[in-house]
Amino acid sequence: MPKYEDLPQELEQEILHNQEQGWVSPYACKNSDVIRRLDRPSDVPKIYRQPFSKDADKILNSAFYNRYADKTQVFSFFRNDDLSRRALHVQLVSRIARNIGSVLGLNADLIEAIAIGHDMGHTPFGHAGEHALHDLYHGATGRCFRHNLHSVRVLDTIIPYNISLQTLDGIVCHNGELPMAEYYPQPLSGFAAFDRRMEESICDEDGDRRLIPGTLEGCLVRICDMLAYLGKDRQDAVRAHLIDSEDDFELTAVGKTNAEMINNFEVNLIQHSYGKPYLKMDETHFQALTQLKQENYKKIYFQEQVQKQVRDSVVPMMEQMYAQIYRDAAEHNRNSCLYRHHIRTVLEKQKWYPAALPYEETDPHDLTVDFIAAMTDDYFVDYYRELFPKSPYQIAYVGYFD
Repeated sequence: MPKYEDLPQELEQEILHNQEQGWVSPYACKNSDVIRRLDRPSDVPKIYRQPFSKDADKILNSAFYNRYADKTQVFSFFRNDDLSRRALHVQLVSRIARNIGSVLGLNADLIEAIAIGHDMGHTPFGHAGEHALHDLYHGATGRCFRHNLHSVRVLDTIIPYNISLQTLDGIVCHNGELPMAEYYPQPLSGFAAFDRRMEESICDEDGDRRLIPGTLEGCLVRICDMLAYLGKDRQDAVRAHLIDSEDDFELTAVGKTNAEMINNFEVNLIQHSYGKPYLKMDETHFQALTQLKQENYKKIYFQEQVQKQVRDSVVPMMEQMYAQIYRDAAEHNRNSCLYRHHIRTVLEKQKWYPAALPYEETDPHDLTVDFIAAMTDDYFVDYYRELFPKSPYQIAYVGYFD
């Protein structure tokens, strides 16, 4: 029998009363707190376009936002439009976080900007592609590739949109591989400190795992990133026939179904965080969150059926592609797709958002990573076949009628 928790009636009445009075959390990030790198006239807020709303607009209209639609979330080797892709995931994160944030009196525009931008740097083929690209980049340069770090590079360096510090901080700190029962924001001191922290994280394989967002809005998106995928990935695993049914998973304190989980985590977060300078869930719900993550890794993400396809196809294909794109970058091969498809796209956007240094002069390894990370799954497959038509490697998709 499904179990849906609800807020204590006394707290619900308090929240309703405060909403009628126009209450806003004293710990919310104010629009007037916005920090940007550059003082551009076009970024002066309007009554109808507040600063973090402008961030969201820039992200939605960026050169790479559309590509979310063909970047798989977990299940990369299925032709099935019912399985989640990044485009849906970022919207689910935004929706869940804004639901909670509206009750907690937080800044909804900042929540949205962080949520829709947080996976902008993700590679094709989900975390499998991310790990493969990291290994190649790290082996060549000693530096790390992480999708959250690269999301900031996309929005702040490749095309310098002048996104706010608060949004960029929330994006880079969204990595939720180390869930916490309680989140206290770490104060933001400015872009100088942010840039140092970015560089430290790029040079340290575990550096980004220690990051804590500087706003409650960023903390909320980090939590909701997990809430958005834990149950949804289970639904997708059943649709992909990797799991027989949701009954194959253990019952937790927050239930089994995606709807139960999201509702019960939302209620618990609101109950323990309302009016507070932190976000918190109780020990029972935190343990359930930990259990859900562990079981997903065991029964879904580390399934041999999935891992074998990665080892046998994605990794060797990316190795060959990395080497070829690097040669094109080092030799300034303007006839290559690196130039015709990627660099040209960046330069067209930089007409409106000029960069300090010419993009073509970027380190060839960084150009290589930028191009590969920007690819969708289908583009990766088609470009690989274009480069290596006789290669024995291929992606073996499970079709609709298989």
